[in-house]
Amino acid sequence: MTVLLVPYHLDERLPDHEFPLVADRVVTKDLHDDHFWSRLADLYDLVGDAVATAKHPVIVTADCTVALGVVSGLQRQGIDPAVMWFDAHGDLHTPESSASGYPGGMVLRMLLGEGDPTVAETIGLTPIPAERAVLVDARDLDAPEVEYLSSSVISRVPVEGATAPEGPIYLHIDLDVLGSDVVPGLRYPVAGGPGSDRVRDAALRILSTGRVAAMTIACTWKPGEGAPAATQKLVSELLAAAGEIA
Repeated sequence: MTVLLVPYHLDERLPDHEFPLVADRVVTKDLHDDHFWSRLADLYDLVGDAVATAKHPVIVTADCTVALGVVSGLQRQGIDPAVMWFDAHGDLHTPESSASGYPGGMVLRMLLGEGDPTVAETIGLTPIPAERAVLVDARDLDAPEVEYLSSSVISRVPVEGATAPEGPIYLHIDLDVLGSDVVPGLRYPVAGGPGSDRVRDAALRILSTGRVAAMTIACTWKPGEGAPAATQKLVSELLAAAGEIA
């Protein structure tokens, strides 16, 4: 297992100590392009290379958009993964449907081949078929996301119902799935989430298949509010499980 730290919230470099682990490698890049998605594409091209050359990579970062680079890296290895997406939100917006314009709320839709194409075209990302995507929890959906899911073949399940699809898997865990009563300082807090034990048990079920090609842990909180300490036990358990299976 190789732990890769991508210490960014979007294109903002964050201190390494805001993440509850010690990584084997830190992936960084000076980001100078004037276009936002082009800056991220430059970074995620490096993430793709790191994932493609790592053994059983676990990627830790501060938002969900890094998934674009991770999936690209798996595809560079010839792996076409299903996506299991643990998140309090749907992340299924397009630029047209999003009221906030927050890029992290669009990334799963981008993995499916919609939204801004800049990153996908730059890093060679092939869209994931919707029937290979499983949205876990997503208890806070906006109306356009509800409408989209009503006609989509994407599976949506509660944490307790999360079972592994066939074939290789990309397991993405946004720690905001735990909820604002567990994790302080979340950027987009949603109350009423499952506890750490429930998320851990669901993730271990998926990891135990031996088919998880990569796992992302997204630490989607504001710096300086105590979240690393609050999540360290869960993150350590997930890393230990991934290491045992690798």
